[in-house]
Amino acid sequence: METFENNPRTPLAYSSSMLIEFSGKTAVVTGGANGIGLATARLLRSSGANVWIFDLEKEKPEEVAASFAAQGCVVDVADRASIEAGFQRLEALDILVANAGTAKISNLTDTAQSDWDRTIAVNLSGVFHSVQIAARRMKERRSGNIVLTASTNSFDGEGDLSAYNASKAGLLGILHTAANELGPYQIRVNAVCPGLIRTRLTNSSFENARLLKEYFRQIPLGRGGVPEEVANTISFLASDAAAYITGAAVLVDGGQMASKFGTWSEERADFFGDRWWLR
Repeated sequence: METFENNPRTPLAYSSSMLIEFSGKTAVVTGGANGIGLATARLLRSSGANVWIFDLEKEKPEEVAASFAAQGCVVDVADRASIEAGFQRLEALDILVANAGTAKISNLTDTAQSDWDRTIAVNLSGVFHSVQIAARRMKERRSGNIVLTASTNSFDGEGDLSAYNASKAGLLGILHTAANELGPYQIRVNAVCPGLIRTRLTNSSFENARLLKEYFRQIPLGRGGVPEEVANTISFLASDAAAYITGAAVLVDGGQMASKFGTWSEERADFFGDRWWLR
């Protein structure tokens, strides 16, 4: 259950008490040391799961995981051998949240090959390798849940993000194929597609009131999201509550992809704090 502060002149406050029982389940969250991954890892752990965070050494996954009774492992998802070594530490695997990602802002004609290669290696190849390794283990048990972190950019062409957009669009191909092939083994594969969520990667945007005002005109709910809102959706998709859902790409975007010409204008609303409010 989600609760929101409803004072029309108070910046949005978010809290979550959504708990789904995951006792006895082992979950891996790649890129789990910050942002959406960290919120997801914390939620799964608080719901009873045995949680492993896979992340880069600089993100200190062991230290972060230990802060909420989870376990961490240094893994670079751009390196197949590193992923395999991480999974070898697990005795069992029930849930994979393939969340690790990166982005580099650059115009299409100025994008360096090194930036393209790294983005594809992390966001697309890294997910493929993680899913493949996890699926092989899950097939032996005839059960499992996989959730990918895709994006609204899986569907559109936001400027200056050609490598990111291509990688996130590619995840839908992995999603649909994996759901089709793994369904007979009772392994479900789904994806979340977040819009603008306040994380370390996007924090500078959230500090730019002028940018937010224009960006949020296109979002029916009039605001950006927080990692816990995406984590709740991931938790649901990974749970038995979603037992008949597979191959789905769930938008967590405040309605952005449903808004063709924009929702908000000064004629009936004000922008205050970090969101639009009706008068």
